[in-house]
Amino acid sequence: MPWFRAVAVWLVIIAVESIHGTLRQLLLVPAIGDFPARRVAVFSGTLLIFLVTLVTVRWLSARSRRSLLAVGGLWVALTIAFELVLGRMVFGYDWSRLIEDYDLSRGGLMGLGLIAMLFMPIVVAHIRRLEFATL
Repeated sequence: MPWFRAVAVWLVIIAVESIHGTLRQLLLVPAIGDFPARRVAVFSGTLLIFLVTLVTVRWLSARSRRSLLAVGGLWVALTIAFELVLGRMVFGYDWSRLIEDYDLSRGGLMGLGLIAMLFMPIVVAHIRRLEFATL
């Protein structure tokens, strides 16, 4: 499987999620507050990732469950790196603010969104009934 395709799809996901985040800030945060808006956005963001994956999964050319899982893992790793760089260097968030989104005990749901992202290529491949080799 060409890895540049997995990165290209991730770039689409990040572009879509960046627009999603901007709309969240403009429309949802004023209505319900920052942290609740971030929690809601995990669900709508997961739906957006599902839709991008639905459109692109055949183009990824991943031919096995293992390669589909590797694509999801790559997306998760790139997303965490992107979030950390953006959060720390662009927005100047401290570590507690960044970790808050991932801390289930404090109501953060981002970790669940990343788990969904990890398995999204496999789930969508099954939905699209793609033929792929066994592990």
